[in-house]
Amino acid sequence: MPPRKIIIDTDPGQDDAIAILLALASPQEIELLGVTAVAGNAPLALTERNARIVCELAGRPDIRVFAGCDGPLSRKLITAEHVHGKTGLDGPPMDDPTMPLQDQHAVAFLIETLRTEPPGTVTLCPVGPLTNIAMAFRDAPDIIPRVQEIVLMGGAYFQVGNITPAAEFNIYVDPEAAQIVFAAGVPITMMPLDVTHKALTTKPRIDAFRNMGTKVGDMVAAWTDFFERFDVEKYGSDGAPLHDPCTIAYLINPDLFAGRHINVEIETTSELTLGMTVADWWRVTDRAPNATFMQDIDADGFYALLADRLARL
Repeated sequence: MPPRKIIIDTDPGQDDAIAILLALASPQEIELLGVTAVAGNAPLALTERNARIVCELAGRPDIRVFAGCDGPLSRKLITAEHVHGKTGLDGPPMDDPTMPLQDQHAVAFLIETLRTEPPGTVTLCPVGPLTNIAMAFRDAPDIIPRVQEIVLMGGAYFQVGNITPAAEFNIYVDPEAAQIVFAAGVPITMMPLDVTHKALTTKPRIDAFRNMGTKVGDMVAAWTDFFERFDVEKYGSDGAPLHDPCTIAYLINPDLFAGRHINVEIETTSELTLGMTVADWWRVTDRAPNATFMQDIDADGFYALLADRLARL
């Protein structure tokens, strides 16, 4: 099988960074057409910078990085520096990137790429708020049937929220964008908190990165050391969930995951449950399924894949 063509839409974030590294470490399975940055974990000026830092860390300054939307479609931006640090990618010291930011807007790149590549050959991998994807779908609805699949990190059901009692951060930041994407009719595979909270960064798993003896391994270990402090304190868990790399791991080895094809709607009006992914897991409504909602992960297999691939960079 030829490598799967993907675009990573992201707001790095330590776990976003690891997702990008995993994709770049897996050229037999994945061809990364570009990285589109969005405001989310940090403001856009930081997320596009962080995306370029990660590409350079992987030795891939040829990867094109595009800056996209600097805020949600109709709301004030909410960020997560309380989790990821003031740069969005805190932990080890990092040099400023030298590779250029592309002049083209991320939304224009998404539209152009989906119009240029053969229909059904490009997968979108959003691991932040869905603003860029929604804008592209709204501005150019002709591209919607050309998308092969959307594999996203976002939402929750059994695990419930991590930014409010009901909502996961990526969906909560721009619920109107999420509503557009989930209603578009594109095949969607979701990696919700239900999955990612079963893939924790325990000490042996972080040590496996550090023991690689490479710059990438050292950086990933330092990022996860920083990243996990928030979740360990919040949840009393042994480590932090590595949310975003689950999307790339699924593209490489879907057998690591299990879930159901169900209906998922996005709450956009309630003060109590804004941004909630209302997942009809038990199929109690007659609403048509629109997403494959993952619930389980082979966590050991996931971390083995990460360690194997990241060691190649």
